[in-house]
Amino acid sequence: QVQLVESGGGSVQTGGSQRLSCQASGRTISPYCMAWFRQSPGKEREFVSGIGWSGRTTYYADSVKGRFTISRDDAKNTVYLQMNSLNPEDTAIYYCAAGALMKVFTTEGPYDYWGQGTQVTVSL
Repeated sequence: QVQLVESGGGSVQTGGSQRLSCQASGRTISPYCMAWFRQSPGKEREFVSGIGWSGRTTYYADSVKGRFTISRDDAKNTVYLQMNSLNPEDTAIYYCAAGALMKVFTTEGPYDYWGQGTQVTVSL
C-alpha cells in the first residue's frame, strides 16, 4: 500500500506561483508513475501532469503546458508540482496519484493510489 498526502495548496492571486508536494509513505515510489489531477466545482476530475517512473518523461495537459512543472525526488519519496502564472481557471482541488504502470496515463482508472487532495484557489 502507498499512502499519499498532498500539501502546499492555498490562496494565491492571478499571476502568482505555488508548489504542491505529494509525500508518499508505505512503499518507495521509485517504481511508480506519478500524476497530478484536479477537480473544479461542477467539473469532472482532469489530468494535469504526469511523470514516468524513471523521471525521464513528463506529460502535461495543454491548459498547463509551459506554466506547470512536475518533478520527483525518490530519495524523499515526494513528487512536486510547480505552478506558475496561475489564473482563476486553475482553481481546483489537486490530487496526487500513483500507479504501477509502464507509462503515464491521462485517465484516472489506471492509477492505484490517490491522496485526499489539496485546495488551490486563484483570485483576481
